[in-house]
Amino acid sequence: MDIERVNLPGIGMQHSVTTSRGRRLGVVSHHTGRRDLVVYDKDDPDSTVVNVALTPDEANVVAELLGTARIVERLAELNRQVEGLVTQQIAIPAGSPYDGRTLGDTQTRTRTGASIVAVVRDREVFASPRPDFRFVAGDVIVAVGTADGTNAVASILTDG
Repeated sequence: MDIERVNLPGIGMQHSVTTSRGRRLGVVSHHTGRRDLVVYDKDDPDSTVVNVALTPDEANVVAELLGTARIVERLAELNRQVEGLVTQQIAIPAGSPYDGRTLGDTQTRTRTGASIVAVVRDREVFASPRPDFRFVAGDVIVAVGTADGTNAVASILTDG
């Protein structure tokens, strides 16, 4: 899919795509941080039929909602491309020694060679969590590495 980028002097940047059904959608990124979701008129590609202004926080939530499936798709594609690379989803159980502790406390990367690439909490995805990210029981961790490495991550997070 091609992304059209247009600089909007004094406003920001416009990105637009055309769907497989011929519908043109866009995002206008203002210098202020505001984002506008735009649906263009099928008969007049320069006119909009819907324009939804989003605050920076609202734009982040929409991006996470749309990006969640993409993260899973990309990880699955990596599995197909790289022999020996696996992903594993690991739930933090109640009573885990890491319930309430940070990702950095686990030292999983150093101890296992596997990486924690995302955390799903309720319906929110935290992609590429930082070392100060604090786990809570019920979080689902997405680990990437060898089978042995991701199994070791699961053991660390569930047993200590």
